[in-house]
Amino acid sequence: MGVPDSRPVADFLPTISIKAKDLAAEMTGLNVQAKDLKGQGKIEKEHIDNNLAVREMLTKRGIVPENLPPAEDVKKWNEN
Repeated sequence: MGVPDSRPVADFLPTISIKAKDLAAEMTGLNVQAKDLKGQGKIEKEHIDNNLAVREMLTKRGIVPENLPPAEDVKKWNEN
């Protein structure tokens, strides 16, 4: 993505990538409660599985996250 080493990648993520990560995180939160998951390992596995499921859905719809162009630098928005 051409992100400078001193900057977080998140500052350049396209909106759809941010929303996908949010969706996976929300799914994890719901499933941790619904499945009564306990322990870091089980919760991490749930989170990874949810990220993989969201990615699979995106790629089936022709959206490949690593092929998306970077978004405009978020710091530019904050300066205005």
